[in-house]
Amino acid sequence: MVNGIDRPLDLLNSAKGKEILVQLKTGKQFVGTLLAFDIHINVVLDNAKEVENGEQTTSYGLTFLRGDTIIFISPSSAAKA
Repeated sequence: MVNGIDRPLDLLNSAKGKEILVQLKTGKQFVGTLLAFDIHINVVLDNAKEVENGEQTTSYGLTFLRGDTIIFISPSSAAKA
């Protein structure tokens, strides 16, 4: 156990209410506040923004991303890029 995290979903649970970075298989990146997720890693983001080369390109607001389209999720300060 590291920092109270035993399993991958524990890390996502600790990131609820915080800004995260999500990388999709299409190459698109989204930054937003993690509101919810399920066992399939479907995620709901609030204030979601599409990011390209570190620059915000589109604002989506409340957004649902399918888990099978996600490559990685970073609940770190990298989301501030």
